[in-house]
Amino acid sequence: MPKDLWDLPLSTESPGAAEQYVLAVEKLLSANAGAEEALGRAIAADPGFALAHAARARVLQLRGALTEARAAAARAVELATSAARRERGHVEAMALNLEPDMPRTLAHVLEYLREFPRDALVLSLASGIFGLIGFSGRRDRNEAQLDLLDGLALSYGDDWWFLNAHGFACTEADQRQRGRRLVERALTLKPRNGHAAHGLAHVFYEGNDSEEGAAFLRRWLAGYDKASQLHGHLSWHLALFELALGRPENAWTLYDEHIRPANSYGSALITLSDSVSLLWRCRLWDKERGTAAWDELREFARRSFPAPSVAFADAHVVMACAAYGDRAGAEARIDELRRLERGGRQPAGGSAADVAEAMAAFAHGDDDTAVRLLEPLLAELVRVGGSHAQRDVFEETLLGAYLRSGRSEAAEALFRERLDRRPSARDRSWLRPPTPPPVS
Repeated sequence: MPKDLWDLPLSTESPGAAEQYVLAVEKLLSANAGAEEALGRAIAADPGFALAHAARARVLQLRGALTEARAAAARAVELATSAARRERGHVEAMALNLEPDMPRTLAHVLEYLREFPRDALVLSLASGIFGLIGFSGRRDRNEAQLDLLDGLALSYGDDWWFLNAHGFACTEADQRQRGRRLVERALTLKPRNGHAAHGLAHVFYEGNDSEEGAAFLRRWLAGYDKASQLHGHLSWHLALFELALGRPENAWTLYDEHIRPANSYGSALITLSDSVSLLWRCRLWDKERGTAAWDELREFARRSFPAPSVAFADAHVVMACAAYGDRAGAEARIDELRRLERGGRQPAGGSAADVAEAMAAFAHGDDDTAVRLLEPLLAELVRVGGSHAQRDVFEETLLGAYLRSGRSEAAEALFRERLDRRPSARDRSWLRPPTPPPVS
């Protein structure tokens, strides 16, 4: 019987189907293009191969084709009734992951992994920033993620996919040096692993190694297919390094060519959050080019997320509307978030609406409201979702509100706290006393 990348049996009698399935999973978990095509070949070779239909559902989900994804998952569930118990549990996890009940899905995934810890595709659903734990709304979600992966490390050993997932979790849990060792080992084992390149970009960001980070990403992206899942997001990381190095024109070129909705191959969530947060940072740093880009982002946000979704997406929908000047659109989404909160249907609690309202207030020039809402949220921002790098835009907005409203002591205290967590040349520059004029 053929086996997958982690020695789990595959219930197909077609060697070609098994080969293409293994190739597809490798491409999916290394964020390379071609997974959907390989799964098409696997299904053509064995139309009854349930796991191939389930993996196709996951690939379609990641590119935002949810109707097709649900159809593929339903076909996988139908076919899995006669499959082995392991494969039935795997298919159920993929199908549940398309539904809104994330706690139920996570419970199933964790129960399944207790018996089949080496099913990396199922584990990937609970891993990473945009996984089931990442969007759980828990304050301790970084610690919970790391605990899960620490407990599975012996099951995977020196595995290219797991090492990066584990290393990324370490970095987010403030264990940057450990994270770097694991991620670099993952890259050594599989150099063209987009997720590992992403993990190393986060290591460089957390250490304020902008020169090293930019140099690494320029080299790595040169050989990365633009149609791959993480091309736009890695370009966003490179743009952040360019901004930090004082090269905004390079950041704008990256935005125009790889990040903005018209040219992004990433998921709707990544495209929205990357585009909005980059342009917002440009505005905070006085590097904005104009308002035309905000019109495109507002339309993309409303089209891609017409109703409340995860808190992280909703915050960026509100930011896009508010930055463009669509006050009514921003307030309508905030009102919807408040209703979800009152109904107990918001995993992030009041943090979701508070951060959205604060960002809208800042865009409208209401610094008092931005400060009132953001100050008590600093310890709660992790509940909204996203990585340290992605959530920095909220903290930097609070700094912007402090400075714009003359709250210099509060700004200095937050700058120093940020420097204790992460060295930053930009933050140091704010604290550096002005250079006195030359003596004549």
